[in-house]
Amino acid sequence: MPTLHQTIIKPLITEKSSAAYQARGEYTFEVAPRATKPEIKQAIERLFGVTVTGVWTSLQRGKTRRVGTSSGQRPNWKKAIVTLKAGDSIPVFEG
Repeated sequence: MPTLHQTIIKPLITEKSSAAYQARGEYTFEVAPRATKPEIKQAIERLFGVTVTGVWTSLQRGKTRRVGTSSGQRPNWKKAIVTLKAGDSIPVFEG
């Protein structure tokens, strides 16, 4: 099993994820591609000291990029959307 910081790579703070946080209390993270939902839940609970009630994951395809005549592709990555118990919050997303 990977360590907590290998499971949770970084929080995703975008306009869309901020709106989801304010409307429904959902937090978005970039996670390791092989991380499972129970591993993600355990990592969030241990890192931030909160209670997770739901985890949704999706695989994001890397975009095809072109520079001049050569083309390449960005790596694929995995996104996790997490909801917490009422009253819990993660301070990274606030303020």
